[in-house]
Amino acid sequence: MTRQAHAIDEEEVRVTAGPVMLAGNLALPPEASGIVLFAHGSGSGRHSPRNRFVASQLQESGLATLLFDLLTEREEAIDQYSGHLRFDIGLLAERLVAATDWLTRQSLMAELPVGYFGASTGGGAALVAAADRPERVRAVVSRGGRPDLAKDSLPLVTAPTLLIVGGDDDVVIELNQAALRRLGAPIKKLEIIPGASHLFEESGALEEVARLAAEWFGHHLTGKTARKT
Repeated sequence: MTRQAHAIDEEEVRVTAGPVMLAGNLALPPEASGIVLFAHGSGSGRHSPRNRFVASQLQESGLATLLFDLLTEREEAIDQYSGHLRFDIGLLAERLVAATDWLTRQSLMAELPVGYFGASTGGGAALVAAADRPERVRAVVSRGGRPDLAKDSLPLVTAPTLLIVGGDDDVVIELNQAALRRLGAPIKKLEIIPGASHLFEESGALEEVARLAAEWFGHHLTGKTARKT
């Protein structure tokens, strides 16, 4: 893989995850100070417009991003009918860990500090994976996530964790509040965006998610305020 110095370059990659290969989109800004892996939610994937928007804002802050499908095309086809794989947090977390390990074998990214951005069920998977790779993962952000699905991994998480929930998403707020109490991370926070629903479709809601995420990763992932371009 090569990096173009004059612009943020996005390329399609194949991420090795055990016996399967997962399709991904990698954006590597010049002088990237860290990389954020996206764990999408139930029924979604690397082409999610919400995650792609957040990723673009993180890229402008000087962070590399990797959006990839946690399921293969065959698995996604099966899941459209069964719906069980998208809630298999163990499998999703295993794929996220595999992608993290894959990064260490890529020369341009091997030394970059790693962060996770999880959405919906991907929020739970991100926390399980963070607990599994405490020495590698330095920050986690969950958008409208289900951190409760991380269950017994919650007390084992050490990475600074930000949970973002819409103010109108009552049930998910309660689940996040309960998960926050169990989180072992010494630095943890719940941000509730007033008037936002589960998908943050309201005007300005997703922009606020991106701003909060950029600030969190800028401080806890890279140790400095994320830069703006």
